[in-house]
Amino acid sequence: MISLVNASKRYGPRVLFENVSWMITGQDRVGLVGANGTGKSTVMKILGGLETVDAGECTSQKGISAGYLPQDGLQLSGRTVFAECLSVFDELKDMEREMGQLVRSLSDLDPASEEYSAAATRYTSLDAQFRNRDGYALEAKVGSVLTGLGFPKEEWTKRTEFFSGGWQMRITLAKLLLQQPGLLLLDEPTNHLDLEARNWLEAYLTSYPNAFVLISHDRYFLDVTTKKIAELWNKGLHFYSGNFESYLQQKQERRLILESAFRNQQERIQQLEGFINRFRATATKAKQVQSRIKELEKIERIEIPPEEKAIHFSFPQPKPSGRIVAQFTGVSKAYGERVILSDVTFQIERGERVVLVGINGAGKSTLIKLLSGIEPLTSGDYRIGHNVQPDYFAQDQYKELDPASQLLDDLSSVANGKTVTELRSLLGCFLFSEDDVFKPIGVLSGGERNRYALARMLLNPANFLLLDEPTNHLDMRAKDVLLESLEQFTGTVVLVSHDRYFIDRLATKVIEVKDGAVRVYPGNYEDYLFRKQQESANASAASPAVAVNSAPVAADESKEEIDTGRVRRLNPIKAKQLEDRAAELEAESAALESEISELETALQGFVSAEETRRQMDLLAAKKDRHDEVISEWERVSLQLEEAR
Repeated sequence: MISLVNASKRYGPRVLFENVSWMITGQDRVGLVGANGTGKSTVMKILGGLETVDAGECTSQKGISAGYLPQDGLQLSGRTVFAECLSVFDELKDMEREMGQLVRSLSDLDPASEEYSAAATRYTSLDAQFRNRDGYALEAKVGSVLTGLGFPKEEWTKRTEFFSGGWQMRITLAKLLLQQPGLLLLDEPTNHLDLEARNWLEAYLTSYPNAFVLISHDRYFLDVTTKKIAELWNKGLHFYSGNFESYLQQKQERRLILESAFRNQQERIQQLEGFINRFRATATKAKQVQSRIKELEKIERIEIPPEEKAIHFSFPQPKPSGRIVAQFTGVSKAYGERVILSDVTFQIERGERVVLVGINGAGKSTLIKLLSGIEPLTSGDYRIGHNVQPDYFAQDQYKELDPASQLLDDLSSVANGKTVTELRSLLGCFLFSEDDVFKPIGVLSGGERNRYALARMLLNPANFLLLDEPTNHLDMRAKDVLLESLEQFTGTVVLVSHDRYFIDRLATKVIEVKDGAVRVYPGNYEDYLFRKQQESANASAASPAVAVNSAPVAADESKEEIDTGRVRRLNPIKAKQLEDRAAELEAESAALESEISELETALQGFVSAEETRRQMDLLAAKKDRHDEVISEWERVSLQLEEAR
C-alpha cells in the first residue's frame, strides 16, 4: 500500500536512519517506537507525504490516502465544532444537495420526457452511492465520535477558536477518524485525552477498517491497539510481530540469539587464527593454512550493538507521618454558582497511592488543589494528619522555578550530597543530556521545565505527594524512572494521570470524581474497571428480574427457578458443566506451564538458528494458548461465582 525502499534521512551531519525498507499493507496496526530524537515523527511525516527522503524512495498505491495527526501546532477557526467535523464529508454533502435539486426537477419534468429519464437515472446512481457510503448517518457518526472524545453535546455548537490547544487536537483527531484514510498516522494521539476518551479511542482503533501507524509513550495503549512494532534504533528500522509486551520479549530473545551466535563465531575465528599462526611456516600444512585463511576472509563478522542502559536512581525516603494522612468530611467546593464538589467525605491513609479518575472537567485538579491547601473549601472540614508534609506538583509547576538558574546548578542546590554524576544521570532520565544540563531554566519550553520540576521534586520528596499529570511530556524511560521511584516511595501519593500502564502498576486505591461526588474503589485501575462493569451488569440485570417476577408463572416452573426479587438461578446441570470445564482448563493450564518451562530451558542451549526459531515459534504458540486458557478459566469461574 505504502512502502519505503532503501530510504535514508539526515538533518545536516546527523543521520536519522539509512537504508530503511518497510511495506505497510492494508490492515497493519503498527506501533512506531524508539528513543526521543531517533526520527519517529520524521518517518510519520514521510509516510504522510509531508517530508521527503534524502535517498531511496517512498511510494504509495494509487488512490491510497494518508491522514496525519501531529503532536501540536494545529489551530482551527471559523466554524463550530460540529460543522468542522462534518466538513470532512463535503463531497457527500454536495451529493446530497444535487439529489435534492434532482428531486425538485423530477417534480417539474414530464415523466415521458428524456430529461426526466436522465434525471431519474442520475438520482438513482447518486442515491446508491450515498447509501453505500452511509450518507444518511453522517450527523450520527459525527455525534458518536465527538461524544467518544469527550465533547459534551452543548459544546458542539461552540466555535473551534474558543478551544485550547489540547481540545483543538481532539477536534483534528475526530476529523481524521471520521475521514477513515487508508493509512492513519497518529503522533502521540493520547497526549490530550483523559482516560475515558483514551479507552474509547482504544476500542475505535481495534475495529478501524484500514491501516494505522501510531507513536505513543503509553505501553498499555500500544499493547491493546497494535499487532506489530517497528523500532527505530541504531539508524535502522527493526520489526517485531505482536504488541508492545511481545516486542520487549522478542527483543531480548533476539539479543540472546545474536550473542550466542557471536560467541560461536568468535570461537571459530580463534580456532582458525590459532591453526594459521601455528602452521603458517610448515610447508606440509600450506594448503590447509590457505584454506583456513580463505574461510576466515569469507566470515561475515557479527557485531553486537551497544545495549541500551537501564537507568535506576535512588531517591531519599521521607519522614513517616501518622496513620491518617488526610480526611475530608462534608466538603463542598464551588466557583460562584458552579458547584464542583458537593458533600464529599473520604480519608487517605499512610502509604496509600491514590489515583483520581474522571472525565476532564469533573473536578480532579480541583480536588488535588484542595488536598494541597492551595484552594480553600467552600464548606465542610479538611483535616491533615500528624507530621504530614504535603507537596504539590501542578501541571504548570515550572512557573515556580528561577529562570536564570542553570539546570545542574539549581539541582545541586537541593541535592543533599548527590554527586554530579548522579545528578547528570537523573537529568538524563528526564531527557536532559550532554550540554542540556547547563541550559538556563528560562530558555526551556513549558514541557521541558515541567520535566525538570518533577526531577527536582523527587530529589527531596515530602511524605504526602500530590501530583497533577506528572507523566506529561515524559518518554517511556523517564516514566519508568518515575514509576520505580514512586513504587519504592514510603510516603503517601495522590495523583492524576491518564497513563493506564502507569496507574495500573502504581495505584492501591482509585477515587472516581463524577457529578460533584466521589466514590472510593480499592485496588488499581483494572480493579476499578472490573467493579464498574459489575455495577453496570447488576443494574442491567435488575430490570429483567422485575419483569420476570411480574409475569405469570407457568404451572411447570419450579419454585426454585423463580424467586421473588431475585434473578433466575443457574440450572444445576449447567453449573456442573461449568465446574467440569473449569477443572479441564486448570489441568490444561498446568500442562502448558510445564511445556513452556521446558521450552524456555531448551532455548538456553544454542543448537542452530533454525532450531532456535522453531522453539521460539512453538513457545509463542504455547504462551498464546495459555493466555486463552486462563482467560476462559477466569470467565467460567466468574460465571460460577455469580451463580452461587
